[in-house]
Amino acid sequence: MIGFLRMLIPLLILLSIAYAVLSWRARGRARARLERDWEEDGRPGDRDSYVEDGLEDYSGSFRRKMLLAIYVVPLFLIGLMVYLTNYR
Repeated sequence: MIGFLRMLIPLLILLSIAYAVLSWRARGRARARLERDWEEDGRPGDRDSYVEDGLEDYSGSFRRKMLLAIYVVPLFLIGLMVYLTNYR
């Protein structure tokens, strides 16, 4: 059990760093897309409010929630390997 925890803690730290970096990049790309859309749509209203409203929509989107797979998939695979190794 101690060996599992010695592996799990650094893994969670690495996954958290990966999640933070990818989340930051995805939000930046969404902001750039919204700014580009604002210019292409003929500049309706205030740019900052248009971008902020779009980022609020992005915060609740499925794409943002898919980033949580960074945690789920590796932990599931490790759990599956431990189960298959020990209980098969």
